[in-house]
Amino acid sequence: MALTPDDVVTKQFQHVRFKEGFDPDEVDDFLDEIVVEWRKTIAENDELKTKLAAYESGEAAPAAAEPAPVVEAPAVAEPVAEEAPVASTSTSDLEPAAQSAGIIELAQRLHDEHVAEGRAQRDQLVSDAQAQAASIVAEAEQKGREERARLEKERVSLEGRITELRNFERDYRSQLRSYIEGQLRDLDTTATSSGTTPVSAIGL
Repeated sequence: MALTPDDVVTKQFQHVRFKEGFDPDEVDDFLDEIVVEWRKTIAENDELKTKLAAYESGEAAPAAAEPAPVVEAPAVAEPVAEEAPVASTSTSDLEPAAQSAGIIELAQRLHDEHVAEGRAQRDQLVSDAQAQAASIVAEAEQKGREERARLEKERVSLEGRITELRNFERDYRSQLRSYIEGQLRDLDTTATSSGTTPVSAIGL
């Protein structure tokens, strides 16, 4: 399907959020300029086609009215003089078409550049987010390993302290038991000695 100025006017593009790109207002203004120039070119082209059709129909009528050609110098020179505008008309007819094609190509190139830039920025944002997420995960894992190592070290230290306290308690109980047993033996020995000693010996 051929592209028309109305297609350019009614064309809607999706808005890209959170990404840099061309200013939509500037793009719309430029497309409006393209539509204006394009419509002028189409109008000129239609006018030239109308003139060419009128010229061709006016040239064919005298040829049909005259059964035999009149060989005269002015008559021969006159068609030759009129053939020049035909060539210039066809050339000028091609120029607006070339201008329209150039304008369309420029608009398409701007659109492609805008899309490519948006995709590149999207890929960069995704890459940065993935790198940041990987860094956060690695940092969290490192902190977790360090915290586990610290807790393990504290656990070993506490277990060693508990073992020392238990050994101290066992030794203390053993020493206390020995001390009490020694005191009881001394008490028994004193009581026995007091029972066999005469009263006069103890000063009574």
